[in-house]
Amino acid sequence: MARKRTDPVYIWRAILQAGGIDAYIEAQLAERGVKVEKKETAGMSARELEQYKKQLRAEAEERKKLKKEAWKAYKANHIVHLGEGVYWNDEKRQDKWDVAHAEERAAENELPPLDTPPQLAEALGLTVPQLRWLAYHREAATKVHYYRFTIPKRNGSERPIWAPLPKLKAAQQWIRVHIVEKLIVHGAVHGFLPGHSTLSNASVHRNPKIVLKMDIKEFFPTVTLPRVKGVFRKAGYREQVATLLALLCTEAPREIVHHGGKDYYVALGPRCLPQGAPTSPGLTNTLCLRLDQRLAGLAKKYGWRYTRYADDLTFSLPKAHDGDPHVGTLIGLVRRIVEDEGFAVHPDKTRLARSGGRQKITGLVVNGDLKPRVPRKLRRQMRAALHNLQCGKPLKEGETFARLAGYAAYINMSDPNLGARMLETFKIGLAATVTTNGEQTAEDK
Repeated sequence: MARKRTDPVYIWRAILQAGGIDAYIEAQLAERGVKVEKKETAGMSARELEQYKKQLRAEAEERKKLKKEAWKAYKANHIVHLGEGVYWNDEKRQDKWDVAHAEERAAENELPPLDTPPQLAEALGLTVPQLRWLAYHREAATKVHYYRFTIPKRNGSERPIWAPLPKLKAAQQWIRVHIVEKLIVHGAVHGFLPGHSTLSNASVHRNPKIVLKMDIKEFFPTVTLPRVKGVFRKAGYREQVATLLALLCTEAPREIVHHGGKDYYVALGPRCLPQGAPTSPGLTNTLCLRLDQRLAGLAKKYGWRYTRYADDLTFSLPKAHDGDPHVGTLIGLVRRIVEDEGFAVHPDKTRLARSGGRQKITGLVVNGDLKPRVPRKLRRQMRAALHNLQCGKPLKEGETFARLAGYAAYINMSDPNLGARMLETFKIGLAATVTTNGEQTAEDK
């Protein structure tokens, strides 16, 4: 019984059964024999008055303890607060911005029923305080739930990647599998979808007369918290759950500032989709449904084909097309539609490739009637590496078996005969390298 009296879950159940916190406290005071019946003190003797005051102090002390326990129990079962600038209300009521018949819509989308924060926490394998901890927003934080690193861009600059730490990553993986991947996306989408790839994306554009490629600028950072929350509300979740889901899937772009011997992660802008979270690509796919519908319709109107791979927009005019291709009109209208949908076309990344030169789409060459293929230069480099290994020569400086195996897998996607042969050789080399490193590590220990 003593343990139950300090268990927040047990206490909260007792509070609900009592009819609220105040009623629970009054009942507990009576049960513990410290509740004092209020009396007039005018006719009391000094001894009686002192005894009465002593009883009141004991009641006040017990009431203070009970309030503290009740607040602890409340926080164990409610979100309470989610940080600076985040609206939250623990009352379970319908919000005016909730979609009509939200639960029915969620069921139609075959989404798990999540009506309250405790239900979401349970689905994610978390307690309510843990859920609050993962979703909480701070403008300046000493710790965040992401690990930051950078990867080089083709132009030589660095792309920051924010990879979620294990507990948040597990929550995001659950959201991706059970919610995001069940939402509707357009058929022109080929990025980050089962059964789709850079090959399926390029295959739509085989034997083109003209290839037009355009990029969306700052794709993930443009998708901010309100837009992500809107995706979950439209899917069939109400205000509270949609807010928590959106917070779990977003983070503010941050700069690491050193001050007073501490590192602070300072927010540089609003929360948005992080590049590195497993939920980010799928959320952009479903959020861009209307954008893809409009661009696909525009392409069809002028005789072009359209696909999107993440932030890469690709249009191609079939070889057999006769007449005016309307290139200038198409570019202008694409920009207008992209801006109308809350994005922007990157001004320096619009490329036009005609059939006289090499035409590449998501890294694969699409010229002619052949299926999309890896550029000849890469195939030659890989054949040379394979030949050197077969002749017993060491890898070139900067080359690794892991990198070569990755390229071989890429080639295998479009050319299984060549790719499988390379992949087998480089995987054997990679396995041997890992084994050797492991033996060396053991000896060092």
